[in-house]
Amino acid sequence: MSRFSRLVTIDEIRSNDYNLNIPRYVDSSEKAESWDIYSSMFGGIPESELGDLQEYWDAFPGLKDSLFRPLNSHCRALQVEDLKEALQSHPDVTAFIARYTAAFDSFGDFLDRELIGKMQTVNIAQAEAALSDNIFSRMEAVPLIDRYSAYQLLDQVWQSVSIDLEVIQTEGFAATKQVDPHMVLKKKNNKEEEVQEGWVGHVLPFDLVEAALLPEDRAALKNKEDRLAEIAGERESLLDELSDEDREQSFVEEDAFVAAELKKAIKAKEVKPETLSILRKADALFTEEKELKKQIKIDEAELHLKTKAVIENLTDEQVLDLLRQKWITPLVESILSLPQTVIGDFVTKLEALCSKYDTTFSDIWKRKFPARSRR
Repeated sequence: MSRFSRLVTIDEIRSNDYNLNIPRYVDSSEKAESWDIYSSMFGGIPESELGDLQEYWDAFPGLKDSLFRPLNSHCRALQVEDLKEALQSHPDVTAFIARYTAAFDSFGDFLDRELIGKMQTVNIAQAEAALSDNIFSRMEAVPLIDRYSAYQLLDQVWQSVSIDLEVIQTEGFAATKQVDPHMVLKKKNNKEEEVQEGWVGHVLPFDLVEAALLPEDRAALKNKEDRLAEIAGERESLLDELSDEDREQSFVEEDAFVAAELKKAIKAKEVKPETLSILRKADALFTEEKELKKQIKIDEAELHLKTKAVIENLTDEQVLDLLRQKWITPLVESILSLPQTVIGDFVTKLEALCSKYDTTFSDIWKRKFPARSRR
């Protein structure tokens, strides 16, 4: 965290006239880009710039020699065809991920005990600190993973969890099976009025409940929505089949079919048979689109009311399982993704470094002055 924070003495603060402006103590600017003259001329990746990634080489001791072969005492060359694949499959890297995963193997159970098991009694004000301490202790034996990144992930989830816990502790467990009117502001007669638009879960979101307990209804609705999205593309394809002359007719405006004019043209039958066939297909798509929009609106309303009824009639076990999915699953999944983020950043840095010296001045000279290069 050297670019974000550091411990300073009172003497240093005194020497700065007690000015606590952060830039006086921490330089958060990026390191200025520089180029190695030798590698820029003749190629190769400088050992000094590979050395800037020493924390990775320390974590993966055999990786550097596996990816890069020495050219001389000054630089190395990439010796694998697929840098990303070679890095991700290296034993040091897979062992690193396995070690991290093992450290968090029981993390979900820990969260279940602390949050689900103690939801009525847990001290909300102290719980986040206790959870972060547990996360940090699991990370102690694993290099490279940024503790602050892990804390950010916890904090993002905790904002929702803490609100839910407060509701449950003050209103009782029954609050988890409650739905509230969804009130929105709308303009009416030039005045804003609060009106109800459906319902919202007091604790459990409708989306979560639908995904967990009404997957078939949700999938059926999504299929209709997907089909609706496809129709626009199909109409564009039909438009491309029209001749330039046809596209000048009244049934096309601003590179789109005009529904009302389509019907008139079809009824009049004053176009070529092949054009008439295209227009009929486009008209059928408009009809299908109109029916789909109507049906989707009906299905959305029905699913909304069905979800409301499901929430109000949940069993205690169903509530606990849904709370696990809302509180615990996102945190566990995001924490377990941190090694992949670290590896991805490492790959990006190495690819940028290889690309940086991919084309040398020597290559440019040979292409520009081939005759001189042969002398």
